[in-house]
This record gives sequence, C-alpha cells and structure tokens, in this order.
Amino acid sequence: MESSNEKLLLRVKETEPTNEVLENALGKKLFLIYQELIKIFTNEFSLEPQWHFYKDGNAWLCKVVYKKKTILWLSLWENYIKTSFYFTEKTGTGVLDLDIDNKIKEIFEMTKPAGKLIPLTMEINQQNQIKDLKELVRYKKGLK
Repeated sequence: MESSNEKLLLRVKETEPTNEVLENALGKKLFLIYQELIKIFTNEFSLEPQWHFYKDGNAWLCKVVYKKKTILWLSLWENYIKTSFYFTEKTGTGVLDLDIDNKIKEIFEMTKPAGKLIPLTMEINQQNQIKDLKELVRYKKGLK
C-alpha cells in the first residue's frame, strides 16, 4: 500500500524510462545512486535490468534477471529506489546469516509471506545502503 507521502514514479505507459526520463523523475542525487546500482548489477553480477510497464501496478518496473532467474525488482519512488527480493521459507533463513544491517534482518523476520514467497524490501536513498544490497544480490544469485 502506498502511504500518502510516498509516490510511485513512472506511471505513464507511453513514457519509456530512458536515462533522461529517470533523471528528471528521481533528481540528481537519486539518479546517481540508480546509475551505480545498474552498473553494479551489470558489471559485478552479470545481471540484466529489464524495464516493463506492468498494468496490474500501473507503472514501469525493472525486473533484474540472471539468465532466466529473477534476482530482484526495482521501482522508483519520489524519495527512494525500492528494491524487492523474494525468498522461500528455505532460502529465507540464509538471509539472517548475511553480513547486512540488522534492521533489514529484523524487518525480514517479521514479514509475512505472500503466498509461498517472503518479500524483502529495501528503500535505497543513501550510498551506504549499497553494500547491503550487494550482499543480498550475491546471496540470491547464488541460490540454486
């Protein structure tokens, strides 16, 4: 659910998320973080970001994949970049062993599964959050 002060960006189907569109939507600071994330996904992890317009959410979302496996979803909000990972009960336990901020683990432990999957969401608006995101990507990519 969106709270009133959170605004999902990229709601116009006809406006493809080019770098220019993204920078205008996010502003300079967040756009630099976005560019860094994409560079990390592609260069460090060989992931492929795929932007699509999804009718159910009525917005452009970026599915970040490795071969045919979805690693995470990325959406753009007014004050942050949201990344969402989905784990099963079995793979979710490994998240708690990762070297990431304890707050992320605490929230993840309290998150109720959506069907068989447990979502782990990060709202990124600071450079220093990227380290934790990279740990999660490394873990998720390594799962069989």
